[in-house]
Amino acid sequence: MHSIDNSKVSIGGISAARIADLRETEGTAFRKARPKSAARVGNGLPGFFGGVPMHWMKDWPTPFPILVDSAKGASITDVDGNRLDDFCLGDTGSMFGHSPPPVARAIRRQAGRGLTYMLPSEDALAIGPLLQQKFGLPFWQIATTATDANRFALRVARAVTGREKILVFNGCYHGSVDETMVRLVDGKPVNRPGLAGEFRDLTRTAKVIEFNDVSALEAALKDRDVACVIAEPVLTNSCMVLADGGYHDALRRLTRAAGTLLLIDETHTISTGPGGYTRKYGLEPDLFVLGKPIAGGVPASVWGMSDDVATRYADYNRTKEPGYSGMGTTLSANPLQFATMRATLEEVMTEENYERMDKLAQRLDAGLSAAIERNRLPWHVARVGARVEFICAPGPLRNGAEAETAHAPELEAAIHVALVNRGVLIAPFHNMMLISPATSAAQVDRLIAAFGAVAAKLAA
Repeated sequence: MHSIDNSKVSIGGISAARIADLRETEGTAFRKARPKSAARVGNGLPGFFGGVPMHWMKDWPTPFPILVDSAKGASITDVDGNRLDDFCLGDTGSMFGHSPPPVARAIRRQAGRGLTYMLPSEDALAIGPLLQQKFGLPFWQIATTATDANRFALRVARAVTGREKILVFNGCYHGSVDETMVRLVDGKPVNRPGLAGEFRDLTRTAKVIEFNDVSALEAALKDRDVACVIAEPVLTNSCMVLADGGYHDALRRLTRAAGTLLLIDETHTISTGPGGYTRKYGLEPDLFVLGKPIAGGVPASVWGMSDDVATRYADYNRTKEPGYSGMGTTLSANPLQFATMRATLEEVMTEENYERMDKLAQRLDAGLSAAIERNRLPWHVARVGARVEFICAPGPLRNGAEAETAHAPELEAAIHVALVNRGVLIAPFHNMMLISPATSAAQVDRLIAAFGAVAAKLAA
């Protein structure tokens, strides 16, 4: 049996041996800086399966999860007193910063008035018009997660079209919606690898094609059996893939021609502006979903529908048998959501905040790109508004297959831990960084400097 010479294996232009060395030295430094965390969570949190409250907490590349003491604005402090500039921001859940003051005030105000009672509060009177104004569609519903909202919207799409199939893009992210848990492997649709406990063939009711491929889209819609295309305006939660010029126009034109509804999921691309990518680039969805940051960090989501879909859904409801629709959860549309959502929509998701976020994101994009060029690395940077990613492969990428090939887990993990040791936290599952209204220019400059130092160390 021949051993592999790691000095000759290259990942993202860096030798595997150098990556392993960086991971080891940075892991040691991480442990040394966190003795209290190591004692409390180094062997797992007691009472939790796998030692964590949610399984993906084990996916952080650090030797053990950071045990947070507090978070405020764009900073996190752990129980050992280490303060981190936070560019992960709950992987978009805290995109507007931790505990934005208007949201914190709304929580305090509502806390003494009841948290859930299956009835609207006065804040709900303001939210409907705010959603119409921000995102354009006339009719809305409240849910608790974007997964729920997507699931409910797809159910409506099937109800009003009488069609069974859903079309998704390879590499997409729409939470844990079953129909989207499909991928292309060697050009063939399959259940997403690693999917736990799924005994159904999800490709029976879901079609999957590559993003940016107009011919594949046309072919997938030609049988007129697709109820809805569910799409992120930009592929995220992977290596970021931007839409080709004219692609969204073709997507809208072809779906309309096929009698297929279009659902735009802005849960990550809300980084683009106050009305998301949809408003900035004039998209015309039939259905719209936004989760994560819509209530400033309190679990909430919204889904909206066009006049046409609402009319067709009302007609459907008049003729369907009475009974549970399969949509909604008891805790959805509760007064805490109303209070925090109103504060977020009125006082946090402002043009002024987005202007500042975008300006700092441009600064981050330029700084990271300069460091990559300076160190002659075959990497690139992608950005959608306040959301920035460095990708350890040449770019730009055009589809999910290219994004998967560009993903370099071992290299990315080593960089993430090295950045933490330099006082910077980025998203754990990919290389995403967010700018919030609370993020300062000094924090951006520290991230650029830290990234430059790590890149130089790898490229030396």
